[in-house]
Parts: sequence; C-alpha cells; structure tokens
Amino acid sequence: MAVKLAKKFNGEIISADSRQVYKGMDIGTGKITPDTNPAPYVRGRDSAGQAKKKYIFTHKGIPHYCIDIASPKRKFTAAQYQKLAIEAVNDILERGKTPFLVGGSPFYIYSIIEGWIFPKLKPDWKLRKKLEKKSVSELFEILKKLDRNRAKSIEAKNKRRLIRAIEVCKKLGKVPELKKFSQFNCFLIGIKKSSEELKKLIKKRLSEQFDKGMVKEVKKLRKSGLSWKRLEEFGLEYRWIARYLQKKIPYNGMVENLQKDIEKFARRQMTWFKRDSRIHWIKSQKEAERLIKKFLN
Repeated sequence: MAVKLAKKFNGEIISADSRQVYKGMDIGTGKITPDTNPAPYVRGRDSAGQAKKKYIFTHKGIPHYCIDIASPKRKFTAAQYQKLAIEAVNDILERGKTPFLVGGSPFYIYSIIEGWIFPKLKPDWKLRKKLEKKSVSELFEILKKLDRNRAKSIEAKNKRRLIRAIEVCKKLGKVPELKKFSQFNCFLIGIKKSSEELKKLIKKRLSEQFDKGMVKEVKKLRKSGLSWKRLEEFGLEYRWIARYLQKKIPYNGMVENLQKDIEKFARRQMTWFKRDSRIHWIKSQKEAERLIKKFLN
C-alpha cells in the first residue's frame, strides 16, 4: 500500500524497521525486493560543485531509504537510525516530494515523528560484557529493581535494549523521559486488521518465507561470521532458526514457536499503537487516499 500511495502522491519511502537496516537479512525481515536496474538519484554536490550520484534502494520505481545501511556484525542504534532517517526526510522535502515513513518498529517511528532527543552517554563496555552473560529474564528483573517505570514499557525480550536501559540507569539513576522536539507535521495511518486476520496473514507470510529459503539465509549469515548468540539477538525468525540449526529444537517445534512468538509480537505492537489517538485506522487504500489528500491540501 505504501508504494501505491507514494506513486499517487509523488512520494518516497523511508523504512522504519529495526532489522531491515541490516545487509543480508532479507527474507527473515520481509524486506521488499529491489528493482534490477535502479536509477541514480542526484544527492547534493561534491567539493568541486559536481552533482553526486547515489544509487538508492528502489522498488517498483519508488526510492526507499534506511534499508541495507548497516552490517549485522555491528550494533546499530536508534539514534543512528534517527539521524539518517531525518536526513532522508529533509532531502525528500527539499525536492518537493512527500516522505512516507513506513514500518515497523515503534521505537524508530516515534523517534522521528516526535523528535526524541536521546541521552548522550558513552558505552560502558565492561558493564555490557558482564550483562551479556545474563539471560533476558535476569536482565528484566535487574531493570525492574532499578527503574520500574521503564520496565513496564520496554520490550521484555529485547536483550540489547534491556542492557542499554540498565546501563543508563546505572549512570543516571533511572532511564530519563525522552525529550521531544518534533520538527515535522505528520499524519498517521494504520491498517486495521482483526486478530484472526493477523494470525492467518502471519501463517501465510511464514510459509512464504520458508519457501523462499529463510533457513538458507540464516545459514549464510552464520557462515559470514555471525555467532549463534548474535543471530538470536535479532529475535523472532533468526532466534528460532538459529536454535533449530544448532539442533536444540526440531523443525516442527521451530515453526510452531515462531508462529506463536510473531503473534505475541504483533499483539505488543498493536497495544503500543492503540495508545496513540492520532492514528487513523483504515481498511482500504481508497480511504487512505482520501485522508492523505485532505491532509496535504
């Protein structure tokens, strides 16, 4: 729908997905397929005043940003994402086009539309190394003792975010409320689906992902140098396939657990988004077009 709307309203797309930023993680993240011959887009000038040409990830002729911008071997933060996404938004606006922020990860989405100002703290590698040895449940209990309010809103199974929250608590006493400085006038749209519809769509998507070779993709990532631990950090598809490949669970167990885990993840996302009264929940593309037209005019 985002691609169709972008075509209709002279738009370009910025992905707001915390895993689609990584190269080589394509099938497991549901990444769209790039056009075979993407056209070069002019992006600024070099020191000699010559136009810089950069090949952007395009799908059906629509440029997409913040996809394939990081190595899965390295940590990529929400603050890094925010900087690149805001650059993309401003670039699109300067050329008189409409930016469509599409996703995905609530943390990424709201960092842009609400202009979160992240606390600037240097990483405490010694503490991180110590915390890495603990399980997600142990980390969650530590955070709960340090900052009960942050524990209520954090993704309880996201090890990376739990470690960062504990690190911030240790340095500041608690995780501070993120300061906001919104620089954009945004219009929010959500696609309305019942829980039964979502279950069916998740099952269909999973089946398609396995048919496309999702297990092979995880094997390839492992062969490229990613540890089992790192693969499990990416959660969902990568966590359960990594466990299957290590012979910790049978194939059927992997598929069953993955279906349940994605359903839980979808419920958590909906809980987050339903708290936002600014979102217009739509059932069709025509409805979306009518609302966007009204907003832009």
